[in-house]
Amino acid sequence: MKYPKLLEPLDLGFTTIKNRSIMGSMHTGLEEMDGGFERMAAYFAERAANNIGMIITGGIAPNEESSGHGAKMSSEEEADKHRMVTDAVHKAGPEVKICMQILHPGPLAPTSKAVAPSAVKSRIARNVPIELDKAGVQKQIDDHVKCAVMAQKAGYDGVEIIGSAGYLISTFLVQKTNLREDEYGGSYENRMRFALEIVEQTRAAVGDEFIIIFRIAAMDMLDGGMSWEEITTLGQSLEKAGVTIISTHFTWHESAVPTIATMVPRAAFTSVTGRLRKEVNVPVITSNRINMPHVAEEVLARGDADLVSMARPLLADSEFMRKTVEGREDEINTCIACNQACLDHTFSGKLTTCLVNPRACHETILNYEPAQAPQKIAVVGAGPAGLAYATVAAGRGHDVTLFEASSEIGGQFNLAKKVPGKEEFYETLRYYGRMIDVLGIDLRLQTRADTAMLKNEGFEKIIISTGIKPRTPEIDGINHPKVVSYIDVIKGEAEVGQKVAIIGAGGIGFDVCELISHSGPSGALDRDVFAAEWGVDFENHPRGGVTGVEPVVAKSDREITLLQRKDSRVGAGLGKTTGWTHRITLTRRGVNMINGVEYVKIDDDGLHILQGGQPEIIAADTIIICAGQDPLRDLFDDLISEGLSAELIGGAFEAKELDAKAAINQASYLAAAA
Repeated sequence: MKYPKLLEPLDLGFTTIKNRSIMGSMHTGLEEMDGGFERMAAYFAERAANNIGMIITGGIAPNEESSGHGAKMSSEEEADKHRMVTDAVHKAGPEVKICMQILHPGPLAPTSKAVAPSAVKSRIARNVPIELDKAGVQKQIDDHVKCAVMAQKAGYDGVEIIGSAGYLISTFLVQKTNLREDEYGGSYENRMRFALEIVEQTRAAVGDEFIIIFRIAAMDMLDGGMSWEEITTLGQSLEKAGVTIISTHFTWHESAVPTIATMVPRAAFTSVTGRLRKEVNVPVITSNRINMPHVAEEVLARGDADLVSMARPLLADSEFMRKTVEGREDEINTCIACNQACLDHTFSGKLTTCLVNPRACHETILNYEPAQAPQKIAVVGAGPAGLAYATVAAGRGHDVTLFEASSEIGGQFNLAKKVPGKEEFYETLRYYGRMIDVLGIDLRLQTRADTAMLKNEGFEKIIISTGIKPRTPEIDGINHPKVVSYIDVIKGEAEVGQKVAIIGAGGIGFDVCELISHSGPSGALDRDVFAAEWGVDFENHPRGGVTGVEPVVAKSDREITLLQRKDSRVGAGLGKTTGWTHRITLTRRGVNMINGVEYVKIDDDGLHILQGGQPEIIAADTIIICAGQDPLRDLFDDLISEGLSAELIGGAFEAKELDAKAAINQASYLAAAA
């Protein structure tokens, strides 16, 4: 067996988890929407049917003050709605366990009713929370217990109680957010009391044969956070209180250390779980940036955990574990940790899905059924949109020919993969390359399709996915020798000087800035480099893992200025969950970011601008243009002029900003309907 550890059952005494894989908790937005339970049932059942060991749902609040009008379970009526989900999972995978996460956001609840141990406002919260009195503390305990009982009645095999992330329970544990002087504050023994009483009373209410998982912040990434001694004491105390499994989490939402972005090394935090595992006798779950079966197997083989939680990887590919069992790992559509369609959506109040898999959370809407009348289809351009369309259409039974003018598939992904911290794009290209072979797509590289070729071969449908061309801004001197395109810079085909001005501070501008300011091995490949750059001490584990640790960031040997026309903060349009990491990184490297700029001209002296109406000169050796894109539609226009019909997708359809999420989504829906 190739993955003996990952595929080994785990005996919990009263029940068995079929293997060591868990679909970890991720709030999707289905929990609150009309018809959401039907869609949730299909979403989870598809994963259950494909050999996952256990599923943990998105967070469900135990009471009104914790829900902010979101998903809640505090009554039998609310519990009954969940029967659709649990029945679907147990029917699809009779051996699969499903646990409901009980999530009380505490001070992070988006409501004026938010509560906490003390009236300490989180820097990312809307309101100062209401300090709980003793009766209020007991009410929160009672409501957690009632929620667990309701989950049991709803058919769940267990619950996960989240005691991390800056949510209610974790704010009792940390001294800076718990200023109480009663039995729930002061000493660590007192600060643990709230968590332990929830577990003890929940165990008494649900009996011995019900899974209780407690999720702790094994490294909370907070200055002044929990010490290692406190974490081990908590773990051992939770074991005595009756937990079945301890799940390790890393960071609070307000921490300034990335833990889930693609720049984070794979399995970066599992050694922390492994250290805790030696201190307790119940099974332990680890998580974060474990996105392929060999990574999970290595984690388990090292003894870092008993179970591996993979949330986003199961969004990216619902068949992840089936493909693992069947030896088809090269067919796994790997999570690239971009967060663009999952967490960015979640924290923006949008329905969660996945950049590389638009079917995620849309299983009742987007399906790839066999084509009733297979067609001969030409797809011109093997970028993200072309690849998505070609593979979906071929998977449905169409005869697909994929034309690509260059020597490799991928389009703009071939630029992205060269940016430090975005190496996971290699996985997406590996996946598409493999699916082209599996599906029998006729791939013609280094072939520039033209109207005559497409007409002569008798294609019944022509899809144009020719992508974009970089926009050239109208600036006096734009053809000066020191001006270069971002494409040439990323490909390494343009020489970049020591003094650089970058025109355009969108995603591409930041990527170029990251590339030319980076030195040393990539943080996505080296945990020690990542730890140094973000001030994390994995070896000594000071309070929070970061207290007293200064980030060690090498200043760029280039003098870089990143400019934008807009008056908004530079980088404001980047992803909600990852944009801040890019801004911090570049600031630490000494990049100068300027907004509200008017470009005047380019000459031997450099880039002339107006800022606030005042003239300035950016003395640059190299000026890199990242000023947007325009659709590349020449072939489409030729086809239409010849009376042939064609469809535009991806950047050729709309190129406001390079957007693989929109391109793959659009292409997938069109191919599903072809």
